[in-house]
Amino acid sequence: MSRREIREKIFKLLFRTEFYEEGDLAEQSQLFFEELGQEENQDTAYIRDKFEQIVSHIEEIDDMVNQVAQGWKTSRMGKVDLTLIRLAVYEIKFEEEIPTGVAINEAVELAKGYGTDDSPSFVNGILAKLA
Repeated sequence: MSRREIREKIFKLLFRTEFYEEGDLAEQSQLFFEELGQEENQDTAYIRDKFEQIVSHIEEIDDMVNQVAQGWKTSRMGKVDLTLIRLAVYEIKFEEEIPTGVAINEAVELAKGYGTDDSPSFVNGILAKLA
């Protein structure tokens, strides 16, 4: 899998956190990988690990976003936009090997495919303030 495909899979798995309780996330993770039909390998292990790391930092990430998002607290953001922002903020703040520009660009590209017409500029604006 390419890095872009891996990031997209992480986004899709992370999106489920908006609809399930924390106690259900392990089961949702298992169902996600079953739906992919892939056996456990290096890529799926990376996706699972990164998902768990992001989930463990969601409160901290949301606090960072809420500090810079004028008039748009995380509780008011669209679920797709919020999920993409969380993924990118995690990459920017907690993963040194991923350049900030790459994290922002990838989030914007995913926003073009999964969000509304306004999502790419909204996601880019929030992430630019955090970078």
